[in-house]
Amino acid sequence: MPHSSPIALRALAVDYSDSDTVFEGYAVAPCHASTPLPCIVLAHDWSGLTTPTVRLAERYAGLGYVCVAIDAYGKGVRGDPSGDNTALMEPLMRDRALLRRRLLAGFEAARALAGVDPARMAAVGYCFGGLCALDLARAAPANLRASVSFHGVLQAPDAAPSARIDASVLLLHGWDDPVAPPADVLAITRELTRAGADWQLHAYGHAQHAFTFKDAAFPERGIVYDRSADKRSWAAMRAHLAEAFRR
Repeated sequence: MPHSSPIALRALAVDYSDSDTVFEGYAVAPCHASTPLPCIVLAHDWSGLTTPTVRLAERYAGLGYVCVAIDAYGKGVRGDPSGDNTALMEPLMRDRALLRRRLLAGFEAARALAGVDPARMAAVGYCFGGLCALDLARAAPANLRASVSFHGVLQAPDAAPSARIDASVLLLHGWDDPVAPPADVLAITRELTRAGADWQLHAYGHAQHAFTFKDAAFPERGIVYDRSADKRSWAAMRAHLAEAFRR
């Protein structure tokens, strides 16, 4: 079972590809695990697989999971965690089929790693990565038990959604997030209901976009760290994953 005490971790780079594009993920896991562990596929924010995502992957592995931070942009393609990364994200927002292929390539690379229990997989993401976690749920790969979106972009792809979403879905949403206005929140709840998903929505009053990022301090853009929402959403995620992996 996942636990919260400090544990020794091991990490490695994970190269994989989709068509002619090579990607480099970051895998981290507890040392000396005696049995295969559930795996968290972690989708990065719009800056790419930068240091904040690496640190998040290590935090998830510290719970007793294998965590594989996947790469949506390509090996060596990284943005600025404090800058404007629209040029990196927008091509994938416009071509969700391409994004889906890249996400599934990362998912399969994670599932194939030694030490991973391929029957217990989950997707987690933040901001743009939250959208990616939801798109993985829509793609419905085998054994995806759960999908968790932290202050995610909630826009659905133009293509028809999956006939059924089997993963249990947790939306962790700042109610005053300008990136995900109420109309988008209502739309995704309707979509998840139509898809037969087991879904939950936790909305945090007064919280804005990027509420889990401690360096978020741009109130003029609605991007602000919220300590209470950060703490509550982390606890909600832990409970959701623990339940999903027990099924």
